[in-house]
Amino acid sequence: MMNDLVKDIKKLNVKLDENVNMIKLSTYKAGGIARIVAYPSKVQQLIELIKLLKSRDIKYKVIGNGSNLLFSDKEYEGVLINLKNFDTCKFISNNRVKVGAGFSLIKLSLRCAKRGLTGLEFASGIPGTVGGAVFMNAGAYKSDMGYIVSSCKVLTDKLEVITLTNAELDFHYRTSFLQKHPEYICLEATLHLRKGKKEAIESVIEERKKRRVSSQPLEFPSCGSVFRNPSDDFAGRLIEEAGLKGKRIGGAVVSEKHANFIVNDNNATGEDIHSLIMLVHDTVLEKYGVDLKIEQEFVNWE
Repeated sequence: MMNDLVKDIKKLNVKLDENVNMIKLSTYKAGGIARIVAYPSKVQQLIELIKLLKSRDIKYKVIGNGSNLLFSDKEYEGVLINLKNFDTCKFISNNRVKVGAGFSLIKLSLRCAKRGLTGLEFASGIPGTVGGAVFMNAGAYKSDMGYIVSSCKVLTDKLEVITLTNAELDFHYRTSFLQKHPEYICLEATLHLRKGKKEAIESVIEERKKRRVSSQPLEFPSCGSVFRNPSDDFAGRLIEEAGLKGKRIGGAVVSEKHANFIVNDNNATGEDIHSLIMLVHDTVLEKYGVDLKIEQEFVNWE
C-alpha cells in the first residue's frame, strides 16, 4: 500500500523521503522512523497531497522545524508533511514583510534587524519556523507573535485558502486560533513591524544571545522550555525547588543550567524524554499543587 502511495505522491510532483529517522526532524534529536516525509513547495501541491491522503484514510501531520515536537520511538505509519519549502520572504513596504510558513524565525529576525525594523528581536533565539511560531504564538521577553502578525494566509479544514486577521487569529499567551483548529494550516504570515535604528536593534539581539548562552543549555539538543510559566511564577523555579535539577532517565536529563529545559545529552529515546517530562510534571503537582502546562506536543504516542 505504501509503495502505491509513494508513486501517487510523486505523480503530484511532491518531493519525498522514505524511512526517515525522526531524530532529523526534531530538535530533541529523538524518535523512531517516519515511513514517508513529503515536501510540497506550492499551495496546490499541498492541497492535492492532503486530498490524496484523506481519500485513503492515511494519517498525516504538518511539521516545520520540529522545535516543539517530541516524537515517539514507534514508526510513524502515515505521512509527515514538512513545509520547509514554503520559505518565501518579501518586504512589501517600509515596515511590512510577507513570509512563508517554512521560513526560519531566527533568520527572519536577523534579516529584519539589518533593515532597521524593530519588533521581532524577541524571536532571534527561537529555533522554529514562522508557521510554528504563529501556531504557538511563540514569544519571549514579554513579546510574542500576536503583537506583530497583521494577517495570516491559511488552508482550512475544507482545503480552502483564506486570510485571517490578527483579531481572528485570537492570540493569547502561547496559544492561537490555529491551536484550537489543528486542521487549519498556516501558509504565510504578514508581519507589521516598526522602523528603528539598525545598530540599536542588533545590539539588543547580541545582548540577548549572550544571555541565552550563559543561562540556557544550548550545547545539547532540546526543545527549549518544557513548561509554560504559571501565573506569577516560573516553571524553572518550581522544578528547581522540587530538587529535580540533574534528574535523569536514560539519556534525558533536567538541565543543571536551566531547570525548565530537558536535554538529550546521551542518545535519549523519545520514551526517556517523555518519561522525564511526566515525572517532572507529576512531582511539581504533588509538591506544590501546580499543574504545569506542557509546551511540547507529543507526536505518534497514541
